[in-house]
Amino acid sequence: MKQTKSTPRVWFITGASSGLGLEFTKAALSSGDKVVGVARNIAPLTELEKRYKTTFKSVKLDITERVSVFEVVEEAINHFGKLDVVVNNAGNMVLGMVEEFTEGDIKQQIETNFYGAVWVSQAVLPHLRKQKSGHIIQISSIGGILAGPMTGIYSASKFALEGFSEALAQEVSHFGVHVSIVEPGGYWTNLYTNMQFTTIHEGYNPVREFLETQNDESKDSHPKEAATALLKLIHNEKPPLRLILGSHVFDAAIEHELSKVKTWKDWETVSRSAEKAIPHPEN
Repeated sequence: MKQTKSTPRVWFITGASSGLGLEFTKAALSSGDKVVGVARNIAPLTELEKRYKTTFKSVKLDITERVSVFEVVEEAINHFGKLDVVVNNAGNMVLGMVEEFTEGDIKQQIETNFYGAVWVSQAVLPHLRKQKSGHIIQISSIGGILAGPMTGIYSASKFALEGFSEALAQEVSHFGVHVSIVEPGGYWTNLYTNMQFTTIHEGYNPVREFLETQNDESKDSHPKEAATALLKLIHNEKPPLRLILGSHVFDAAIEHELSKVKTWKDWETVSRSAEKAIPHPEN
């Protein structure tokens, strides 16, 4: 199914009631598209439903509940007849040293940031494959490219998201379905205001003291800027697998990747010496 300018797209956006998700929703609706916005708390979406009575539908959903995800996706398709753009945006952040995390802390982070996106992707794919079109957008983070002190588990969830999405992109490209991993930098959203922290282990006080001495010159942006970029992404006929949002994180990502390449090159001799093909041992 070829998308034309005159044909409104139908979006399915998770975490649509605040932050980036809310701006994505507003941008899509303002452009004339239709949106199903899902969130655990849909009260902030009431005004949008009044304003866009025929093009917007909000649904309460906990994306960590797989059965509910499949039910809501079916409801969305029954309501608007199709889906074109799926934005896995819902997420949370718990910061702390790896040793400080409880089992519950880790599960909460992984279930929302990783499993939720997997469930939504699985739920929409039968429909996208059948119509031979569609665009799944995974909202990752600069934390999906590099990790630092206190971001270990958050980055683990985003690394997992990026790994499965990279494989997914290759699997579904045969059906005309695109997958893009969006890696935003700093935006003024409630991801930070609702951010949680682990219980502090005093043994890591020196690390925290060191981190406090580091100067962070980055300045966060309004999430509208990310929404504008997202519209450019979905209107491109050949969207990229990855898209970084923000100059500060763009530079940080390039520097990080170049550092990785340098390390690989420095240890190239050892790496290559560790391989010597032999016949299968059972033969």
